[in-house]
Amino acid sequence: MDVTQSSGRPISPSGAKMFKVAFDLPQEREDWPPVSVERLWGEKTDVRFEIRVVNTPFFVCGIAFGDLVMVRPDHERRELVFESFTSESGHSAIRIIFMRGGDREGVEAFLERSGCSWETAPGFGNLVAVDIPSDVDYRKLREWLLARVEAGEIEIQESAISRTHRGRLDRAP
Repeated sequence: MDVTQSSGRPISPSGAKMFKVAFDLPQEREDWPPVSVERLWGEKTDVRFEIRVVNTPFFVCGIAFGDLVMVRPDHERRELVFESFTSESGHSAIRIIFMRGGDREGVEAFLERSGCSWETAPGFGNLVAVDIPSDVDYRKLREWLLARVEAGEIEIQESAISRTHRGRLDRAP
């Protein structure tokens, strides 16, 4: 994500001030997720306490790039905390975990050709968070990725599949 600094606070490409939003994560298993809170960048909208998410989550489920969420200030924690989901952007989010011997360069090249972007995080080198814009043919992308899963190269988690993408699949994930 390309942001510029102004007075120490990032500014989004649209010129909006950006804020970190804390998403508290429920522990699904003893070892997952590996963090208890994920903080995502967001930009203010014209609605009080509404934020547009401007990056792709690694661990938060049900949220994708561009989605609108309501936040509440938590004065004790000194941060904005996710309160509720407002509306989806049409983007979807998936996580890809690269297995040993997986063709990471080939997967990333296919994602790029498909019109997707992705983020990596320090400490989680084999994990990428993928943003799938609404105009991407998710059925074709999903079929290609599932073939890599069958080959043992990757694992995928569909963390937020938009209505637009679900509508294009033979059956919802």
